[in-house]
Amino acid sequence: MDVNGTVAEGFEPVREAFVRNFEVLGERGAAVAVYQDGHRVVDLWAGTKDVDGTKDVDGTADSAPWERGTAQIVRSATKGVAAAALLLLHQRGLLDLDAPVGEYWPEFKAVGKERVLVRHVLSHRAGLPVLDRPLTPEEALDPLRGAEAVARQALVWEPGTDHGYHALTYGWLLGELVWRVTGRGVGDWIAEEIAGPVGADLWVGLPAAEAGRVGRSGRVEAPGNAGGLRSRPKRSVTEAYDDPASLTRRAFAAITPFPDQNDPAYRAASLPATNGIATAEGLARFYASLVGEVGGGPRLFTPGTLAAARAEESARPDRVLVINTRFGLGYMLHGSASPFLDAGSFGHPGRGGSLGFADPESGIAFGYVTNGFSKTVTADPRAQGLVRALRAALPA
Repeated sequence: MDVNGTVAEGFEPVREAFVRNFEVLGERGAAVAVYQDGHRVVDLWAGTKDVDGTKDVDGTADSAPWERGTAQIVRSATKGVAAAALLLLHQRGLLDLDAPVGEYWPEFKAVGKERVLVRHVLSHRAGLPVLDRPLTPEEALDPLRGAEAVARQALVWEPGTDHGYHALTYGWLLGELVWRVTGRGVGDWIAEEIAGPVGADLWVGLPAAEAGRVGRSGRVEAPGNAGGLRSRPKRSVTEAYDDPASLTRRAFAAITPFPDQNDPAYRAASLPATNGIATAEGLARFYASLVGEVGGGPRLFTPGTLAAARAEESARPDRVLVINTRFGLGYMLHGSASPFLDAGSFGHPGRGGSLGFADPESGIAFGYVTNGFSKTVTADPRAQGLVRALRAALPA
């Protein structure tokens, strides 16, 4: 396998796992980056920029190769980037996490939602994982329609009493709060206050000038000889995804049908739950900047904000994902649903593969992006193989 990039001494197991993803797990094009204490120690990429890249009879590629600056859509790994916007507004004294959402967004109070707090939005406890009338793809791209739909929506459960993954509604809730507090769209705010200052190649709302860097994504299936690493969901999980009336199906169907993620219009829109685009290096650099300085750039989170981000707010069975999940404020926490590096790690996976997280105790920040989306939701075998290799490379 022709792998490009570098690994620092001691991190060779990550490269071996990365190669294995291509040779055994059906990877088409991907990149992984790791920072430790603000220094990049892994920066690898391989394969083709587009998922449907093929080989000519002489073995040469007939689609562009993946390059160091190649970016991909990261689906729900976007949520970890977007959560930082609310936490930074709180850190700056502009947003109270324990205030009702309706204090900033009066229209939201409709149909009994007066008791939903900002904290509930970040921890998936707001009770609003579904829309009774899903949005069409065209409506979802309109910056106003999603927020209006959430404001009209009635609660599924009493806010703060339970948790369930807000797969799509999370983005409209969070994005509207950023707008109401700052007067700026969440994508613009992330570009100006997060990505720009720390030098991270990531976007929520892809600028036209960057469109040529982004590869085509699509579904992939791991070969049958995947070494036992393919996850087989429990029967209850499978049934939840198959049942049109379940909270699971309804949460993921808040946009129906789901847009083509290769559509330039979708990529240019600002959907902070699902359509972030990043390089692996950009995703890792973002998480490194949450916990320390990188290349002279700012550290984004104070110790207090960092503690809040990874303090457990939600745990046990998730009413939407139908597995045990753990959330802090905007971030998944290390656990069986999405194992990160260690108990103190926090981050967010993207459905189908991508993953970003930080582990403050070890100084590690991790980013993985791929153009091949598998059926996984929270713990993709390719990402998990890289995480296990990283864990093995660190001192015990």
